[in-house]
Amino acid sequence: MIAVALVVVTLSAFTPKTAPTGYKIGDVATDFSLKNIDGRMVSLKDYPNAKGFIVVFTCNHCPFSKAYEDRIVALDKQYSDLGYPVIAINPNNPAKQPEDSFENMRRRAKEKAFTFPYLFDEGQKIYPQYGATKTPHVYVLQKSAKGNIVKYIGAIDDNYDDVSAVKEKYVENAVNALLENKEISVKETKAIGCSIKA
Repeated sequence: MIAVALVVVTLSAFTPKTAPTGYKIGDVATDFSLKNIDGRMVSLKDYPNAKGFIVVFTCNHCPFSKAYEDRIVALDKQYSDLGYPVIAINPNNPAKQPEDSFENMRRRAKEKAFTFPYLFDEGQKIYPQYGATKTPHVYVLQKSAKGNIVKYIGAIDDNYDDVSAVKEKYVENAVNALLENKEISVKETKAIGCSIKA
């Protein structure tokens, strides 16, 4: 019996740990405190009147992110006053992609007249919690008594290349459903974009 126990312990020591896959629909997203381009630290708790959030992992250099910038600004303008502000987070390591440095974030936000916080995931601690893999990658959260519940994960819409050819506005549809207390019809889609630079 002792020998068997030793074998089990030895084998379990070499069993690889499963890497965290991030949030699933229905999970509670933990809050964060990240530096905004104006130097202030921003958390979800700073928005006591919000009904939820449109959290977008995005960056400066990625052509997919650039293609969506105007649409991200439009989402914030459309939904911020309705209780679902955009919170943008740059998850990239500037040592790997210098164009995504904090200074360049400030420059890009000014050029594009961002209407929302653009936060730097310094040390890359937040994007793995969410499970973001691309830029852009969107998480729609809804406030509840339990916390901020993940209600949608994925792409902004179904055509990054041509806004006039968009047929499915996934994020808009998700937020509209939440505002109307309806079930979200498409809760998950595949995020299309550049891989996050770790």
